[in-house]
Amino acid sequence: MHRLLLSLATTPTPLPTPTLREGISEDQVTPGLLGFIMTAFFVVATALLIVDMVRRIRRVRYRAQVEEDRLAAAAAADVQASDAQDGLNAPEPGRSDGDGNGIAPGQSRPRE
Repeated sequence: MHRLLLSLATTPTPLPTPTLREGISEDQVTPGLLGFIMTAFFVVATALLIVDMVRRIRRVRYRAQVEEDRLAAAAAADVQASDAQDGLNAPEPGRSDGDGNGIAPGQSRPRE
């Protein structure tokens, strides 16, 4: 068994013939000009589709970023408006806060 494997491994392969076999034409084994043109068309079409997809993905990402910024600005404006409204509705110092302790919200009692 080993001798068979050794002889297969050391037997040189015949050199390929530089010409085609009888009955086969060059058009049967090569794609020719039409094959090259079709392959080039698919390569160019794929490249254009990839570029278009990258543009669309980038556009969607930028729109999402702008929407997040807009929502953050609206939330900040709401917080500022509520702070301003709280400042207008804050009870005067010395008035009762409803619990009867005479301390307005946001103020602390003096330590005894």
